[in-house]
Amino acid sequence: MEFRFNINRLILILAALCSPLLNSCEKYLDGTDLSSGTIAGTEAFVSDNSVSAIVTGTFLNMASSGPLNFPSLTGLYTDELVPLPSTTSNTPNWSSYQNAVQASNINFWTSAYNMIYAANAAIEGINTTPAMLYNKSQWLGESYFSRAFIYYYLTNLYGDAALTLTTDYTVNSRLHRAPQPEVFQQIIADLKTAKGYLSNDYRNGYGTTTNDRARPNKWAAGALLSKIYLTIKDWKNAESEADSILSNATYQLVTPSQVFLTNSKETIWALALKNDEKTYEYSLYNNNMPAIVTLEPKTYSVQVCLSGGLLSLFEANDARYSAWVRTTTHTGVSPSVDYSFPNKYKSGTAGAERSVMLRLADIYLVRAEARARQNKLEEAKSDLNGVRARAGLQGTTAGNQTELLAAIWRERRVELFTELGNRFFDLKRTNTIDEVMTALAPQKGAVWSSFKHVWPIPQNELTYGPNLVQNPGY
Repeated sequence: MEFRFNINRLILILAALCSPLLNSCEKYLDGTDLSSGTIAGTEAFVSDNSVSAIVTGTFLNMASSGPLNFPSLTGLYTDELVPLPSTTSNTPNWSSYQNAVQASNINFWTSAYNMIYAANAAIEGINTTPAMLYNKSQWLGESYFSRAFIYYYLTNLYGDAALTLTTDYTVNSRLHRAPQPEVFQQIIADLKTAKGYLSNDYRNGYGTTTNDRARPNKWAAGALLSKIYLTIKDWKNAESEADSILSNATYQLVTPSQVFLTNSKETIWALALKNDEKTYEYSLYNNNMPAIVTLEPKTYSVQVCLSGGLLSLFEANDARYSAWVRTTTHTGVSPSVDYSFPNKYKSGTAGAERSVMLRLADIYLVRAEARARQNKLEEAKSDLNGVRARAGLQGTTAGNQTELLAAIWRERRVELFTELGNRFFDLKRTNTIDEVMTALAPQKGAVWSSFKHVWPIPQNELTYGPNLVQNPGY
């Protein structure tokens, strides 16, 4: 990756990240008075006000260039979304559906390292500034959390990743890709550090307590930790981290229609967009019908709908189907055809909904799986049945560990569909991706190979980072 930055370039990077904030980050900063002078030059880390803006810039950049942008890609890549028949198959978008992703079509690697660099800059700047920062712990905790969060998605998409933990170009320019287990250990270390700095409650841009869940707190770090531990098969720690969150009365399961509302009790952490405008997901799937997914390069788009395989998993009277799936009828053909679309985010009203990054139902299912893996079957069933009861369903009929794990994975599909790449990541961590995709690929007109469980690194990154090596097969 290209990290040829001196301090002036660093300030420009931070300014670019924060420029959207100056008039539009009220929900993060709660009225903090900002001016362009507090973001640039020698004043970058001179006050809580300016540091708050810098850290907030990373969160807003996540909303525009981060994990919100690729659930549609992973949905097409796996078995959640399918293109409508009207989609032209000779556009680059088709490559996602046909499992033929090209390095030129996927740019998350580049944007991820920009965000990681910004987090590193914040950590270094906060730690070295001579200024008295009253909320230093919050800013550091949020920065370590941000770095861990981006690395979580980076390594799940690309596998091995260069661990850039500094802004020093002489260090970064020589980096090789670290093995994925090492990346996960760094993520765990960052999240443990973040937990040590972050507070139990939610804080705003002033560092004071708020009911707004738009900035991560200690429980958000714990929630991500539980997902990491599940991924690396550390069942005991996955259960333990989930325990601490699920025993906290701040968080409760709510009815499906309430899950994605702003500051829902099920939300552990959510991203607000600039001006708290309508969510990215609403714009993607509901703003125009049929749903239109814009993929890389951004001059192309593809109309998509939910796959029949996913829809068939919903049981009769599942409240999530009526709340989260929208069906329209195409009458321009004979006989008419029904198409179904994600409908988790329904409101075009600014501030009504937030893009939920971590939520309680996911953590219940994390603990259910961690318990099942340890043969705590009745406890695992209790967690699974809690999620099912919220959907209006009876308890699981699974009778042994194998059946229970299958039931939990099925529940994750109908609970977390089209959310933040969960299906893609679940297929990989459960070692079922080759089995599922080999059977599915012919239906997509594709050919599956095991190397496709990770995506290619952009070619320009390989050019600027001579020690980086492309993923096999690309």
